[in-house]
Parts: sequence; structure tokens; C-alpha cells
Amino acid sequence: MLMRFSLQRVKNLRAPQVLASANSRFSTATEPSFNHRNPPRVPNLIGGAFVDSKSTSTIDVINPATQEVVSQVPLTTNEEFKAAVAAAKQAFPSWRNTPITTRQRIMFKLQELIRRDMDKLAKNITTEQGKTLKDAHGDVFRGLEVVEHACGMATLQMGEYVPNVSSGIDTYSVREPLGVCVGICPFNFPAMIPLWMFPVAVTCGNTFVLKPSEKDPGASLMLAELAMEAGLPHGVLNIVHGTNDIVNAICDDDDIRAISFVGSNTAGMHIYGRASAKGKRVQSNMGAKNHGIVMPDANKDATLNALVAAGFGAAGHRCMALSTIVFVGDSKSWENNLVERAKALKVNAGIEPDADLGPVISKQAKERICRLVQSGVESGAKLLLDGRNIVVPGYEQGNFIGPTILSGVTADMECYKEEIFGPVLICMKADSLEESINIVNRNKYGNGASIFTTSGAAARKFQAEIEAGQVGINVPIPVPLPFFSFTGSKASFAGDLNFYGKAGVNFYSQIKTLTQQWKDLPSGSGVSLAMPTSQKL
Repeated sequence: MLMRFSLQRVKNLRAPQVLASANSRFSTATEPSFNHRNPPRVPNLIGGAFVDSKSTSTIDVINPATQEVVSQVPLTTNEEFKAAVAAAKQAFPSWRNTPITTRQRIMFKLQELIRRDMDKLAKNITTEQGKTLKDAHGDVFRGLEVVEHACGMATLQMGEYVPNVSSGIDTYSVREPLGVCVGICPFNFPAMIPLWMFPVAVTCGNTFVLKPSEKDPGASLMLAELAMEAGLPHGVLNIVHGTNDIVNAICDDDDIRAISFVGSNTAGMHIYGRASAKGKRVQSNMGAKNHGIVMPDANKDATLNALVAAGFGAAGHRCMALSTIVFVGDSKSWENNLVERAKALKVNAGIEPDADLGPVISKQAKERICRLVQSGVESGAKLLLDGRNIVVPGYEQGNFIGPTILSGVTADMECYKEEIFGPVLICMKADSLEESINIVNRNKYGNGASIFTTSGAAARKFQAEIEAGQVGINVPIPVPLPFFSFTGSKASFAGDLNFYGKAGVNFYSQIKTLTQQWKDLPSGSGVSLAMPTSQKL
């Protein structure tokens, strides 16, 4: 229903064959055919127009709580993809020369419009992705914070200047945009991840092609609507859809300068390898196995609340979910209390006001999660809480898994080595802080890790020795705000420059260093073929 609403709102945007004037964006004599279909087809956005794809191959967008087909995503054709890239390339020269203050004002307006439509965006996310409305609001808000940060791009992009590096010679550096950039998004944050990408990229002066997840593209279209309403010129932001073929086309296209990706390790490493071989910049955020170390002196009530929230929130569909707990010392009382708090959580459709966690994204995801839980049981782990067979009244067909807790897990078990990406907490034991740190550091992933303790000495040792990009001290999900960067490491990230913050600005821009000389040169000084230096001989 909400995807239909979004498409109805854009139905009067110009199609390419009816371009009239710069002021006629919201008026046309013809309506795109995708608005009259049931279920509606998700359009491409090419050169400022929402247009139906000519593709006959589609993927259903399914409400994970009801199995209702919300919309259909046509797989963008190669010709349409080329047109989107061409539109971005054509828009680049004018956009890069648009004053930074103008680009910032568009971001100021965009953040205002996102706030205005926050509820509509959240409802769309809940319908397509399944998370609770409260969590969907958080999804939008964390992306909104990146838009707010992009409003200060003039300061973020400042270069450096040194006068008189040699007699009469000055050197300075500036940051310039790259050109056409692309974002490839996952299903778990339909608003936040696109907002990690295109606001920073376009405010730096780049143009952008966005490929949302085929599982929940609605929020991306709604955000694109708002960006154009805020004043983003035609062609600066474009949207295409698809799976493997479109991703490979993105990696291979010579007009694309940089790719941002968030998703699985398999896809992320493929994109990093293929696109890097073509000379593209790539930032690739991938899988995770985030650990929480619980010391015996930790505040019990606060720690239990943190573990439950970080482990089961969003049905575990977070790359920073705290999925693994390492108890230092005795764990039995902790585990018993953890089970009791997890049992109290309400599993329901995300649209229901009492829901603590909603369904997982698909039946395939549910089957994979259940298989990994079963593999843990068969390997000797103890199932303290089993949510695999939960049935939600009124939503019997939904992809629901209740909170699930495995105890006695060891590092050789598949349920530990694989990212489960569901509402499953696995519990491990260590005899000392040193042993717990070694457990974390031996894991291939490095997105985040946390410690729960009242000891400053333990916390300091942990933060110094832990091998993870984002570290929490009594903070279960240490995702930084946008003035820092999202700093996953090890197998959780491929690339040199991370998302948002200073690293994000650096990723979407390149340094140009200028050296200039303005002085009267004496005549008859002759030609010197020696290496130029700052030293006067």
C-alpha cells in the first residue's frame, strides 16, 4: 500500500518524451503506465524522470509479515543502465561548478523534507523490510544525521595552503569531485544506507547512480523524490534496479569513478576485486561477528538490557548487531537472566504498536537462520531459548523467528564462524579478560566489539588490544555519529576510505595540489636542468 502511495506521488513527474520546461517537473499530459498496474512496478529514475523499465523480468517486493506482494521491481535493462550513467555524466560538469553554498542549501532543504515525511518513510520501510515502526524511524533518523553533516561540506572540503614554500612560490591543495559515483545498497537499512552514500557524494560535487536492494526499494525512491523537491537538478541522482548483471555492469562501466557497497562478504569482495581491477575507488562494508565481553563486575541490569536490545533488535538484521557474548568467569546466572528478558520480548508484525521485533526479510533468510541454529545444537551447543517455531496470530504466514539463545558455543562451530544475521544470541565462556580478547581477535571479522565492566583498567586494556574497527565501552552498538566515520576493519571492510565523516568526504573527492610562482624573473639567468629544490644556491 505504501509503495503504491509513493508511486502515486511521483506519477506526474516528467517522462523523457514530454519534457517541456525546467518548471514543468510535476506536470505532464501523460501518466507512466507503471502507476496503473497492480501490483505497481517500481520505476527507474533517469535524468530527473521516473520511467517504467522495458524489462519483462521482475522481482516481487514481499511484505515479510504477510507475504503480500507490495510491488514488482523490473530488472533494469543494459540500455537503461547506460542511460542512467549517461545522465549522471551529462549533469556532472554543471553540478561540479555549482557553488558549494548552493549544494549545501539543497541538503538543508532535504533534511527538512525528510523530517516532514519521516512517518511515511518509516511506514514504507516497515511494509517492505519488516522492522518495527520505532526501529524504522531510527533507520531514517540515522541517515538524516548524515544529511545534516553534509550541510557543512564547505568546511569539510577545505584544502591546505602554504605560502612562500620557496622564494616567491606558494603551494596549496584543493579537493575536487570525482565524477559519476554509484551506491549499491543492502536490504536491512532501506533509508540509512542510501543516505550514507548519495548526500555526501553529491554535496562534494559528484553525480550519483543508486541501486537499492531489490527486496525493499521504496524508501530510495521516496528519498529521491524529496531530493528533487529540495532542488537537486535532473541527472544528479539516478536510480536503477537489478541483481548480479547490473552489479557487474556497474563494476565494468568506464564512466563510473567510485562504488560504495554495503552487504555480504561474497558480493562485497566480488565488487571490490572486479571494480578495483578497472581502476575504480571502492568502499565495501561487509559481514560481521560482533562480540560483547561481559566482565563479572559489570552492572547486571544495564548490561542485560543492552545485550537483549543489541542482539534481538531489528530481528538481528544489523551489521552491528551484538550477536556473540563472551562471559568472563561464571555465566550461569547471566544466561538465566538473559533468557527471562528475551522471553518477555513481543514478536509481531512491525506495524503493530506492541512489537519489539518483527519478521526476518524472507523465507530463505529464515531457513538459513534456522539451519545455523540447528548446526549449533548438533555440534554440542545448548539451546537455552528456541524461537524457530513461533507463530504470530493474524500473521501466520510471516517470516518470524523469536529470540533464540545458544550456550556453550565454541569457535569451531559453524554457528560461530558464520554471520547468522537473525535474532540469535550465542554465548561463549572465557576464564580471563586476556582469553576473551583472544577469542575476539581470532575471529576474521572486525566491525565492532564491546566490553561491559566497571573497571577502568579492564576497559583500557580492552580498547588497546582489541582488533575491531568500532569499540564500545558499556555501549552495545558503537556506531559513530557522522562527524566520525564508520570504521569496520579486517574481513568486515575492503577499501582504504570508510563511510561518511572525514573518510567519506575523502572517498568522494580527490586532491589536486597546485604550485604557483608570481615574481619577476631576472633576464639572462639561463636554463638550469638541475632538480628544482627550495634551497637557494
